[in-house]
Amino acid sequence: MNTFDFGIVGLGVMGRNLLLNIASQKFAAVGLDLDAEKVSSLQKEADPNHIIEATTDVLHFAELIQRPRAIMLLVPAGKPVDSAIQSLLPHLDEGDIIIDGGNTYFTDTDRRFLELSAKGIHFFGMGISGGEQGARFGPSMMPGGDKKAYERLRPIFEAIAAKVNNEPCVEYLGNGSAGNYVKMVHNGIEYGIMQLISEIYDLMKRGYNLDEDTIEQIFEEWNQTDLKSYLIEITGLILKKRDENGLRLINQISDWAKSKGTGKWTSQNAMDLQVPVPTIDAAVVMRDMSKSKPERIVAATKLVWNSKPIDINIPEVIASLKSALYFSILTTYAQGLAQLKTASKEYNYGLNLETVCKIWRGGCIIRADVLEDFRKAFAQDPDLANILLDSDIASKLNESQNGIREVIQFAVQQGIPTAGLMNSLAYFDAYRSANLPTNLIQAQRDFFGAHTYERIDAAGIFHTQWID
Repeated sequence: MNTFDFGIVGLGVMGRNLLLNIASQKFAAVGLDLDAEKVSSLQKEADPNHIIEATTDVLHFAELIQRPRAIMLLVPAGKPVDSAIQSLLPHLDEGDIIIDGGNTYFTDTDRRFLELSAKGIHFFGMGISGGEQGARFGPSMMPGGDKKAYERLRPIFEAIAAKVNNEPCVEYLGNGSAGNYVKMVHNGIEYGIMQLISEIYDLMKRGYNLDEDTIEQIFEEWNQTDLKSYLIEITGLILKKRDENGLRLINQISDWAKSKGTGKWTSQNAMDLQVPVPTIDAAVVMRDMSKSKPERIVAATKLVWNSKPIDINIPEVIASLKSALYFSILTTYAQGLAQLKTASKEYNYGLNLETVCKIWRGGCIIRADVLEDFRKAFAQDPDLANILLDSDIASKLNESQNGIREVIQFAVQQGIPTAGLMNSLAYFDAYRSANLPTNLIQAQRDFFGAHTYERIDAAGIFHTQWID
């Protein structure tokens, strides 16, 4: 009794793989699940050298873990998390730690943090990225909560995390719900990049009429360049996959996209904070648009555009597409990081964006070589308001912007939707505009609602009687 280092509640794919990862790093781990079959299958899957126990009994589970107990919940977000906490509480002692490792909305984490603090229990919200393979062999982890209590977790988390340059992709991020918030924005960026890649793929296929072997080869080659990233890598692998009939599987998959809501949460909260994240917004909208499949089928016959054929130079086209994708991915990261900057102040997280970029470099879904450039930029200037203001990043964007402008012009002429690419360029052009036409909006608001406005030639608040 009281000899196991760590406990996990919920032995689904993520819980089971994380527990096996912990055991592989020579820690003693115990799992709890109400499903006896999951308990049994874990014990069969464990290596003989693993120190693993699994049970359906909450009391026995709690008795096995050394104090202060460290217990991670890997159950669906919402009421299941509250239910799991309530089942554990009678068996916990002051100073014990509960970690929610699911995709929980950050305000729920804040509530649980306060409720459990009053009982002397430390609560962590921790984002985990990397999917089932990452959980088993090294995820990126984003913990937030009580900094002193994190020392109980740190040796285990650093051992099981992905490594980049021998640095673990996990670090204490900040107060309260900081971990869940960072994971939420991570997922919003993920939505954005996935949308951008899909648009580039669409342009290749039905815009420039590149053959499928060439498209597959392009993505494979791009993953050896400054676009190197997990999402580019798996795109090449997806395009290569054949089904049981020898056909490319991608062509048999429905375009009716699903989502779990984390991208929507990012957009909604960005609007609350008044932080523009238009590429992420567009990605959420396009997933919603995909669900109107029956209407789109009818609309395709009624809403028509007769595009004109255009002469193209294939090598030049591929170069422009690469520049467009690189440009738009950079601006998507910039939007998410700017949201984190504002949220850290608003919610008193104390985030260090260099740390965020550092732990995103490996293990997680949005890992990419460019994150090292971002890490260096924030290391040089921790107060950087937006990554676009870093001289090196600005130079990369300036060099690649011609490509995205050419690609968008082509997409408009051909009637191919590129909401992600367009919003990425719009963000860039708006951010670099010393003056925007929103002065007219200020005048309109004052005209119909007497909402007042400021002037550039005098201090104060003004209202005009617009009609004599």
